[in-house]
Amino acid sequence: MQRRDLLKYLSAGGLALSLPTRNLAGGSKQIAGGSGFALDDNKLRFFHPGISKEFNIMMLADTHLFRDDERGDPFRQYSGRMAKAYNVTEHYRTGEATNPEKSFVQALQYAADQKVSQLAIIGDLFSFPSEAAVDWVKEKLTAAGLPFIYTAGNHDWHYEGLPGSSMQLRNTWINNRLGWMYQQSDPLMHAVEINGVCIISIDNSTYEILPEQLRFLKQKLAAGKPTLLMLHIPLYAPGRSLGFGCGHPNWNAANDKNFELERRERWPVSGHSETTKNFHAIVLKSGNIIGVVAGHTHRQSLDLLNGIPQVVTNANAVGAWLDISFHPA
Repeated sequence: MQRRDLLKYLSAGGLALSLPTRNLAGGSKQIAGGSGFALDDNKLRFFHPGISKEFNIMMLADTHLFRDDERGDPFRQYSGRMAKAYNVTEHYRTGEATNPEKSFVQALQYAADQKVSQLAIIGDLFSFPSEAAVDWVKEKLTAAGLPFIYTAGNHDWHYEGLPGSSMQLRNTWINNRLGWMYQQSDPLMHAVEINGVCIISIDNSTYEILPEQLRFLKQKLAAGKPTLLMLHIPLYAPGRSLGFGCGHPNWNAANDKNFELERRERWPVSGHSETTKNFHAIVLKSGNIIGVVAGHTHRQSLDLLNGIPQVVTNANAVGAWLDISFHPA
């Protein structure tokens, strides 16, 4: 089925597909019975014989909180543009005025009402690493009492114009501001198993994959569990823009149009590392990845990557999230 046909199905209100069985990563065994998925608005369902019991999680991205106080005074020259970017937003369904804080609180309330097994916050929770915003989130998450995982997006650790490479700045602000969000987990890669499903989050907020992240993915896939992969920046999909930039063949310095506006390091002249290319290839060849979910583009979309559904969520800044459920096939 072509991508344009899938989008027609989406606009009609829903989509359900059965996926063919594929070889398990690194072996010749087949997944018994096959798997499938369905997408209706923001409700994403997975069906697989390896799922032992029904459960659901919530995934959100791109809240873009901008709360700040006097502690942020030394960084005003670096936070000014993004501090004004999402002060008032329009709800993606109703068109009514809303804002990132209101949208985040509503998401937490929905997650609590649904008794989700996991809340996944997958990047750009913050527009810049403000102490005030991090403290506010800690207060809200502690009060909600929800099990959650967090993966950084490209704005979470970025003060625009602050000197340093993307790798250096990510490390600096993870250590200096964002540390609590990881709850002692590795900030760059995390996995949890729920009812037979392995849920993996990988930080690709620099658009690139590190060798240790690739090894981590291979290790988890080798177990043969049905796996959901969560990334902030979606994987390259044919016909998509550079926003689907993890593995995009045209991701390079010549096509980096926003580095001056965002006052950041320019993308490499040579494009993606071999590690990032290998990561993309391994995901597409995997026999047990049942889906990929991502954010970053602020627009919901669906692509099939060699039979694997990749669903990108609309921004939580405009009230959106993904309601993901898992069902035994």
